Amino acid sequence: MEVDVSTVKRWLDRGLDDSGVPICLIDCREPAEYQTASIHGATLVPMSQWPPSQELIDSWQGKHVVVHCHHGGRSLRVANWFRQNGFPDALSMAGGIDQWSLEIDPRILQY
Repeated sequence: MEVDVSTVKRWLDRGLDDSGVPICLIDCREPAEYQTASIHGATLVPMSQWPPSQELIDSWQGKHVVVHCHHGGRSLRVANWFRQNGFPDALSMAGGIDQWSLEIDPRILQY
């Protein structure tokens, strides 16, 4: 149910997962956290405002949903929600944006 940051980076660079399915990176942190640090291309949908609108859910159909948060706890819960609601391949990015900063982009502020 988790995917490592290097795989997510590779998918984002291609815009597709390894099966050729478009990627959708969802940031489930709060707006203040997003303003502090964010991954380019991620869509902010705070867990506190979950579930999202049906319009947003519909926009993710046919995409491989990957969710991230600060360290990975919230994103696991949100990925589980996705799996129970029509997105059986949804994944949580292990280690969250903190791990992304350590391994992928050190310019992203750790907090």
